[in-house]
Amino acid sequence: MEEMVVELDSGESSGPGSDRQVASAWESVTAALVSPGCSLSERDLSDRLALLRCHGVGRLLGVWLLETLQMRLSSSVVPEFWFRTNSRENELEERDRAIVLLTAFRTLLDRLEPFLSGLEKLGLWQDEGRGGLSGPGPRALRERAFTTIRALLLFSPPAVLQERVLEFYSRTFSVYMNREGGEDGSEAPDGPDGGACPGCGAPSQRCWCQEALEQLQELSLILSRLQLLEWVSSEAVTAILHRLIEQRMEQHCRGEYEQSFLLEFQEWMELVLGWLGKVFASDVPAAPSAPSPPGVRGGQPASSVLKQWRCHMHQFFCRIYVNMRIEELFSIIRDFPESKPAIEDLKFCLERTNQRQQLLTSLKSAFERLLHPGVHTSDILTVYISAIKALRELDPSMVILQVACQPIRKYLRTREDTVRQIVAGLTGDAEACTDLASELSRGDPVTLEMQDSDDEGNDPEDWAPDPTDAVPDKLGSKRRSSDIISLLVSIYGSKDIFIDEYRAVLADRLLHQLNYNTAREIRNVELLKLRFGESHMHYCEVMLKDMADSRRINSHIREEESKLSEEEEQPPLALSAIVLSSEFWPTLKEEKLELPAVVCRAMEAYTRRYEKLKAMRTLSWKPHLGSVTLDLELEDRTLANLSVSPIHAAIILHFQEKSSWSLEELSLKLGAPKELVHRKLALWQQHGVLREEAAGRYSVLETGSSREKVDRGVMLIDSDEERDSNTTTQSEQREEKLQLFWAYIQAMLTNLDSMTLERIHSMLRMFVATGPVVTEMDVNELEAFLQRKVREHQLIFSTGIYRLPKTN
Repeated sequence: MEEMVVELDSGESSGPGSDRQVASAWESVTAALVSPGCSLSERDLSDRLALLRCHGVGRLLGVWLLETLQMRLSSSVVPEFWFRTNSRENELEERDRAIVLLTAFRTLLDRLEPFLSGLEKLGLWQDEGRGGLSGPGPRALRERAFTTIRALLLFSPPAVLQERVLEFYSRTFSVYMNREGGEDGSEAPDGPDGGACPGCGAPSQRCWCQEALEQLQELSLILSRLQLLEWVSSEAVTAILHRLIEQRMEQHCRGEYEQSFLLEFQEWMELVLGWLGKVFASDVPAAPSAPSPPGVRGGQPASSVLKQWRCHMHQFFCRIYVNMRIEELFSIIRDFPESKPAIEDLKFCLERTNQRQQLLTSLKSAFERLLHPGVHTSDILTVYISAIKALRELDPSMVILQVACQPIRKYLRTREDTVRQIVAGLTGDAEACTDLASELSRGDPVTLEMQDSDDEGNDPEDWAPDPTDAVPDKLGSKRRSSDIISLLVSIYGSKDIFIDEYRAVLADRLLHQLNYNTAREIRNVELLKLRFGESHMHYCEVMLKDMADSRRINSHIREEESKLSEEEEQPPLALSAIVLSSEFWPTLKEEKLELPAVVCRAMEAYTRRYEKLKAMRTLSWKPHLGSVTLDLELEDRTLANLSVSPIHAAIILHFQEKSSWSLEELSLKLGAPKELVHRKLALWQQHGVLREEAAGRYSVLETGSSREKVDRGVMLIDSDEERDSNTTTQSEQREEKLQLFWAYIQAMLTNLDSMTLERIHSMLRMFVATGPVVTEMDVNELEAFLQRKVREHQLIFSTGIYRLPKTN
């Protein structure tokens, strides 16, 4: 220190005596700054400071003090600190390692305290202008001193410091939470010896929980005094909080969707903030200008620091919660509405993090894994409906639903049975899509005409722009619609296809019901009218009216038959009919079938009575449709009230004429293909009525075992009929319409010789109309159809022109 005095002499003295006075004054002033035991009166201090100022040396006091601090740090203080920190003699137990850490910081403060006090004194002298002294003041001096301390102490700290600090804070957290919150295994063991203390982990008789909390308080005061609290503690505290939040999330939230965890976390966070208050507690006010690491600024009141830590914990909780729920989102959607609390928590956290894109990417990938041929269409629809319900809770703008469910909508368009499954769900026939029936029967349905309208009638002030991740298109209003039925209909972009499919489903149901009971169908049609509009459901209303008219016609004809006298011709068998208005019903399947003569006579008698009842109208029978109730009398048993299809009844009636028939004979008699007759014979074989003999002949089995006897009143349905529909499928109807298109195209090419694809398409749109709605075909579909005709050599295509081939 004396050598420094010589080096700092300004050299402005006028003689030896003056030099000695300046040196003496310098020595006295510097001793007063760094030596606590040095006593110098106020007058002498002022005189010496004035002397130093007069010789231009007073301004060097701060420089000297900071350089001396730097030299002392480099030469002894910092090496001593790291030596004590790295000491391995007491590493056997955690308690001793905590003492080593605390002792190292105690020693550091003891070594630096004289310099810190000297800087405070010098700053006060400068503020007071004592002895004419001037300078930056205590604030700037402290800032320079603490910057020097941090630079030399923490420039490249060994990993052992962070390990010791992390271990110490982890233990004090466990102790604090055990005492305040009863967590981390806080139940004390029984017995005199106890066991391990749940707080400090030591045996109960050697518990050092109280000592740990005292050490925490002392360490906080030391680090605050040295302006190292945030620099030393922040990284360790952050790591502890992140680890504990993740652990708590895994233990309490993973796989639990039926309760909210936000309030529970808030209560837990308040306990953690109590521990943070002890970590960052200080009786020494922090310098306002002292810099601090990212996230926590030094020089702030304890309440401000805790507010920042609260925000940090809350943000990290939201981010971790969103990450975990993104992994489980498919299961959450599948379990909705039971999982609604999890959706609400996810919505709260998602609004506070920037993870929408991560959620979209993950959910879209999860949905894509669902889309393969091994999954039934009804299961895919069930997931999609659950996704609509869950995601409209998560994101009212419906953007997440639009983007994430795009693969589902695209895939459903490729499945042939999608429309039928949706319609079955609407009518309550599908067990997997029960939500659709309840959605249809809501008290306040929204009609699709209202949703298709561009003018929604909303208040302009309520308008809000789409989120940035919205898919740009013209369907903003439809996208924002949260109505399940509207979203399902929008898969195809038109409701006409659903109307046509419902007509086919309704036709099947009505043709399979022979009791004319249409109450359920009437209710469904009325509900669908609210959704699709009355004009689109007109054909369905006519179909239901046909059923009511058929009941009245049958009642009238039965009444007439009952009035016939014995001399008049009685019908050979009781016959009931469903009279259809063919223009309003879907296209029915056509099958060739010649019924036995007794049935034909009954049908002719029914037709005559109908013509008498309905003048100028007659009946065209569909002999392959309907149901026959009959009794079979065999040698050892009677099968009564069996309900079978007309072809099955016709087959068994022919065995009344003779007991043995060949397949060829039956086929010729029935006017049906042999393959069809062979399949239908299987039903009677399965129930022990017929048996197949050699050479493809079939005969009646008059006697049979008891296990082959059929119960009374059973409807016999073979495997073919179980999955058959009375109406043609969508693909069959489409093929028929394509053939109609082909007739128009042939006529146009005959008259005009050659035409381009665009010209053919425009003329078809003008002239072709079939069924209840105009049938349209887009350009791509028309091109595929024409190319098929080219491959079949029915068209010639060259340089973009289509023409008919020339005939010889």
